[in-house]
Amino acid sequence: MEIHDTDFIEAGSGEKVILVHSSVAGAKQWRSLMDALAGDFHVIAINLFGYGKTRAWDDGNLQRLEDQARLIEPFLPTAGNQISIVGHSFGGSVAMKAAALFKDQMNRLVLIEPNPFYLLSKYGRMEAYEEAVSLRDLIKTNGRAGTWEIAAERFADYWTGAGSWNAMPEDRKTKFSHALKPNFHEWDAVMNEQTSLSEWERDLPKGTTVLSSADTVKSIAEIVALMKENVPGWNFERIKKGGHMAIMTKPEQLNPMVIDALS
Repeated sequence: MEIHDTDFIEAGSGEKVILVHSSVAGAKQWRSLMDALAGDFHVIAINLFGYGKTRAWDDGNLQRLEDQARLIEPFLPTAGNQISIVGHSFGGSVAMKAAALFKDQMNRLVLIEPNPFYLLSKYGRMEAYEEAVSLRDLIKTNGRAGTWEIAAERFADYWTGAGSWNAMPEDRKTKFSHALKPNFHEWDAVMNEQTSLSEWERDLPKGTTVLSSADTVKSIAEIVALMKENVPGWNFERIKKGGHMAIMTKPEQLNPMVIDALS
């Protein structure tokens, strides 16, 4: 189904919960969580620009988090009802922006390993920031050259561990390389945002929950640490092992935490 060109899948009934996926994954990454939530909520998993049937991003413009966040607008409830939003990785950054834009209609916000990399530079975490910049530059360089498999190998190994790419079957490598293409523009959105943590604290729900893994990559660990230091009123929970993609690889651990946060 589509509303205003935003492709999505849905399940259940009740209060709306919008799910915002990570880079490369698409709305189907949420199948397990949707099954877990559908008994109590009307769950809508959207596809961001370039995923599913949502149109690709216009190469002529720099992408902003607000551009992605506006894809949620058609799903906002009427008559004073509220929504909750859950976002993972890049989807977490988009979810933050959407929650700020539509704050009068927000109930709960759950961020799973969010990636607003610009915060690392803004708050002086330069080693972690340079780690992110290195990955961005490799994606940009190989994206421009059309050598997407080189970019995909580095991307996969960074987020899911060394050797992840080599462990993929060839057909999966081809699909993954193609699915990486929207990420070329997503870097602009997470690197060029300017919102401070004090502004996020002001605009996001007081009970915002941040979920992470203790063994995640350095850049994400530092972002979560910055949030914890600067916005102590948020709820911070983490699992010991699962890495950045735990919401998909360890749903038995993460799904109950999301349900608790929404309840």
